[in-house]
Amino acid sequence: MNDTEKIIKSHYEAYDEDARLCSKHGMVEFITTMSYIEKYLKKDDCVLEIGAGTGRYSHAVAQKGHCVDAIELVEHNIEIFKRNTVAGEDITVRQGNALDLSCIKDNTYDITLLLGPMYHLFTVEEQRKTISEALRVTKRGGKVFVSYCGNDATVVQFLFGKSQTKTEPYNKLVDWNTFKLSSTPQEIFALHRKEDIDALMTGLPAKRLHFVGTDMATQYMREVVDAMDEEEYSLYLKYVLATCERSDLVGASNHLLDISEKL
Repeated sequence: MNDTEKIIKSHYEAYDEDARLCSKHGMVEFITTMSYIEKYLKKDDCVLEIGAGTGRYSHAVAQKGHCVDAIELVEHNIEIFKRNTVAGEDITVRQGNALDLSCIKDNTYDITLLLGPMYHLFTVEEQRKTISEALRVTKRGGKVFVSYCGNDATVVQFLFGKSQTKTEPYNKLVDWNTFKLSSTPQEIFALHRKEDIDALMTGLPAKRLHFVGTDMATQYMREVVDAMDEEEYSLYLKYVLATCERSDLVGASNHLLDISEKL
């Protein structure tokens, strides 16, 4: 296990990922992502989730009657994943690394989910390798879902919102002309803008179908969202789903989702 993997392992052993996705504000990302997964799921589709975490998406898909195979790096997450499995799910999980899917044959899956690994890969080479592997194991015409952490939400909420502009080492990771942020494993999360993702996908055998902000402005107003009654929350979710692909808004989202079809 390299140093980056050790840092990620330590982070997730101390972090309650299930709780993050269960709050009202956390559920926005989950509901938005699932709405797009469901848009493309067909009867008898087989699904691979790479970097499945504790299995929130894998279990949700399996409970809809689909065969799901999951790969996860962190043993702690795998233990929770297994505890969350319910009777009737056609699901497997194994330990593995998103950078090396050599255990899987080409053109195996109808849908491949890559909803976590890109958060923790810090070089273009690793990022391209991970996306290439996800595409390789997906059937031609299959769909690949790739999630990213958004650069500009971090600028607003962390750099300015938490007054970190003068704090080392964070201030050394900022391009003060463009406000593009860099990251190292010590910061845990790699950050992207749409143009970064466009560059990563250039030359790969994929056609973009959707570019989505999965939580949009939600993280800026967590307490407000958590305090909504069910009627208002339902209306808020409707707003997010109606606007989450708008090019004038999507860059403000904390989480970005790039959905492609393999060519």
